[in-house]
Amino acid sequence: MALTDRAYLKDLLSRHGFTFSKAMGQNFLINPSVCPRMAEFGGASEGVGVIEIGPGVGVLTQQLAERADKVVCIELDERLPPILAETLADYDNVEIILGDVMEVDLEKIIAERFAGMPVYVCANLPYYITTPILMRLLEAKLPIEAVTVMVQKEAAQRLCAEPGERECGAISAAVWYFSEPKPLFSVSAGSFMPAPNVDSAVIRLDIRKEPPVSPKNEKLMFEVVKGAFSQRRKTAANAISSYLKKDKSEVIKLLESCGLDPAVRAERLTLSDFAAIADAFEAV
Repeated sequence: MALTDRAYLKDLLSRHGFTFSKAMGQNFLINPSVCPRMAEFGGASEGVGVIEIGPGVGVLTQQLAERADKVVCIELDERLPPILAETLADYDNVEIILGDVMEVDLEKIIAERFAGMPVYVCANLPYYITTPILMRLLEAKLPIEAVTVMVQKEAAQRLCAEPGERECGAISAAVWYFSEPKPLFSVSAGSFMPAPNVDSAVIRLDIRKEPPVSPKNEKLMFEVVKGAFSQRRKTAANAISSYLKKDKSEVIKLLESCGLDPAVRAERLTLSDFAAIADAFEAV
């Protein structure tokens, strides 16, 4: 089925009475070169299981199913399974789970559907929920090898920015803690129907077996990270003291005890710095 053919796609959606939902951030890929590359970069191959989030009409799903042993798609929109039943009729290695990826039991899905298989995640994520979905996947510490996703281009740059770089933010620090991110390729707005207002990019996060730093209290470290980036225009000392409701002079002493300039800003701090600050807080 020519799911990347605009006329065919319009006819398919019309027959099923489907209209695009802005609230769900629905933009379907019509560039035929994108999904094969995503599937290849995403790790889909013989002996592998893949989780896809938001399959839409199945254009990426088809490419994944042709390469991987098993594909499980999690779809929130209850209008789409009947369409997917038609577009994926030729594939007996695809399962559709109707539900919210933020709520479904991913651990159970992996254990029951992919026993003994290396598992990858590959998805074209809605812009509005990119960060929550990625944090759901990373913080759960799921037994997955890598996450390959298409996101808004600006978000891709931020997600891949290493701590200590200007573009880094709280999400960047979390991504680098749990994975090794790398940008893969850009996707123009015209590659979608309807076309969004911005370009996209595909990135891959290779999940780390062990994090690059070992804070005594992981949760506290991420509270420090959130605090440092909560007011980017202020110094880390000001931002952290305000966010954690700590006396500024105390925070300055802690930063100095870690060998850090109290006037440093969050984007200049590395993961090692954040771990050291968190450990200093933990000690007092």
